[in-house]
Amino acid sequence: MKTTTIPRPPRVGLVSLGCPKNLVDSERIMTKLRSDGYDMSADYAGADVVLVNTCGFLDSAKEESLSAIGEAIAENGRVVVTGCMGKEAEVIRERFPQVLAITGAHQYEQVVEAVHEAAPPAASPFTDLVPESGLKLTPRHFSYLKISEGCNHRCAFCIIPQLRGDLASRRPDAILREAEKLIAAGTRELLVISQDTSAYGLDLKHARYTWKGREVRAHMTDLARELGLLGAWVRLHYVYPYPHVDSVIPLMAEGLVLPYLDIPFQHASPRVLRAMKRPANEAKVLQRLRAWRAEVPDMAIRSSFVVGFPGETEEDFRYLLGWLEEAQLDRVGAFRFEPVEGASANALPDQVPEEVKTERYERLMELSARISATKLAAKVGKTIDVIVDAVDVESGGATGRSKADAPEIDGEVLLRDAGHLEPGDIVSVIVEDADDHDLYGALTAPAQAVPERSIAG
Repeated sequence: MKTTTIPRPPRVGLVSLGCPKNLVDSERIMTKLRSDGYDMSADYAGADVVLVNTCGFLDSAKEESLSAIGEAIAENGRVVVTGCMGKEAEVIRERFPQVLAITGAHQYEQVVEAVHEAAPPAASPFTDLVPESGLKLTPRHFSYLKISEGCNHRCAFCIIPQLRGDLASRRPDAILREAEKLIAAGTRELLVISQDTSAYGLDLKHARYTWKGREVRAHMTDLARELGLLGAWVRLHYVYPYPHVDSVIPLMAEGLVLPYLDIPFQHASPRVLRAMKRPANEAKVLQRLRAWRAEVPDMAIRSSFVVGFPGETEEDFRYLLGWLEEAQLDRVGAFRFEPVEGASANALPDQVPEEVKTERYERLMELSARISATKLAAKVGKTIDVIVDAVDVESGGATGRSKADAPEIDGEVLLRDAGHLEPGDIVSVIVEDADDHDLYGALTAPAQAVPERSIAG
């Protein structure tokens, strides 16, 4: 009879110093590590890695922390340092250059990632309560991938910085490791999200990290390229049109990143943009859109706009409509301005009446539907790739999305004679018809089966 050997989980030793707040931090780290399948070790000898949670409040506490680090290195040799003294990493490195990683206080994710790096968890379907890719609320074949928290912008209508703080980027190696696990578990489309994807890594000063034996900057371009190399569709959301976004366009031309950008323009009138405390360079943006489309003709650009912002005149709104006529955005969403508690826009004069907001909203959506219908009609007769989201076996139909469509916010591709497909299949489709927002088509080739994937070492 064949037996299965269950791998021994790696063990972590923990030294927790300082105040009760540090103790709570240690408890949180332990809880996360235990949920990841780690065992805790009561001594140095039995640990695969030792975590030292330091205190740095007083000089005497710093000396105690340095002494604890030295003891852990002498007794075990594989040490990760966290806690308050992490902000003095150069002091620790100078005395103990062999320390594996140093993180600051409250940096729970970075601590756990450092432990994962030092002693990779032994994933086992026989003992793990949670799959290695984590629990998901989306279908198996697509996943949202958050690359940062917070935002450095101070838009007049938004309170995100008050709720989530300033930009706090994740390390690129941590993001790529998560993406790799998701793909191994069946994800075929990664949707990159943050409050400002273009600003990714700015707070980390675009530092370089090691991934698969090579250096990767904490920068939007490097991250997009590395994600593209993992083999799934990569879709970029919430991209501000900073100059360095130009360097992402070649990745689309190469097929590493989907030819799709979600750019939150919000408005086009320079006067309204200034009132919103947003960049007012709409003319230059139009030039760049033309350049991007010249390099990647099938690029899809979606955006969202606010109508009825305080002080918006009929002239401002007509300027926006004219800009949209020239920009020819593929997907457009709009929102009537609503006061948000704590937002500075609430105090602005010349609030726009609700009936005017509604009338302008309807005009904008009518224009965007007309532009969309024209652009989609031009796709009739062409062959496109479609990722399948749902299959109706009884009717024999299926619903999917093209590379120009993000789930739930954009259009769909409705397929006939496709009841044999499975969600996550990527198929070649001939477009037979179109309406204002959706395409209709049929398969031109057999479905590509979802490949068996494993995490590369």
